[in-house]
Amino acid sequence: MLSATTLAARPEFTVTTVNCRSDHTHFSAPEVRDDHRLVLVRRGRFRRQADGELADLDRTVGYIGAPNEEEGFSHPAGGDVCTAVTIEPGLLEGDVSSRAVYVDARIELAHRRMLTAAAGGDIDYAVTEELVRLVALAAERPTSRPRPADRMLVTAARDAIINGAPESGGLPSLAVLLKVSPYRLSRVFSQHMGVSLTHYRNRIRVGQALDRITDGETGLADLAAHLGFADQAHLTRTVREHLGHTPTALHRLLTPTLQPRRRKAPPE
Repeated sequence: MLSATTLAARPEFTVTTVNCRSDHTHFSAPEVRDDHRLVLVRRGRFRRQADGELADLDRTVGYIGAPNEEEGFSHPAGGDVCTAVTIEPGLLEGDVSSRAVYVDARIELAHRRMLTAAAGGDIDYAVTEELVRLVALAAERPTSRPRPADRMLVTAARDAIINGAPESGGLPSLAVLLKVSPYRLSRVFSQHMGVSLTHYRNRIRVGQALDRITDGETGLADLAAHLGFADQAHLTRTVREHLGHTPTALHRLLTPTLQPRRRKAPPE
């Protein structure tokens, strides 16, 4: 079952939260849409099949959809919550082509900043500016299309890292879990995702740090220990490497600035 909440809307775009409670493992009946859209997962995961291409989607892989594609969805792991952004192509320069997108930490931060702007209520400037920045970042980061066996291997590695499997603490143990050599796992993962396993693991931890910072976490030493960093300096260094901001600066960026209410004019 789907439910949708519109966060911001203008003739050129819409920003919607989509909540899917479906748990079917088979693909839905094919459907065709007539818009350009960017879909980013906020919670859960699902699969999309579009024009014969299969993508496994979670917080680290989203997709750009284009008009006239035939697409279907399955939810083998339960429901999910996504942000769906529909856009008119004229908002951006260049082509916005359909494809899976690796959601690096920069894109996740841009996504969160857009949601923060929507909470602030300034649709015509703040939301529009953050939305354009988000879609431009996503449009420049394609994900390659591996062979089916390689795709399954990469998906299993992503699942183990995202879910915090004990074996994901190191490349050799992760390779043993997935029954491949460390060399093959590293090579296939880098070819498909465009980043190393080390970078991906840190990207997941940076995303978890963003969760805690967004929720108001200010104790950086405790946050570093919880996420498995060597110390607070290691956390700060990694976050700055991925996002260009310190955790303290991110707290300021992700705190909504509400628009002041207009006072009613006194009666004449």
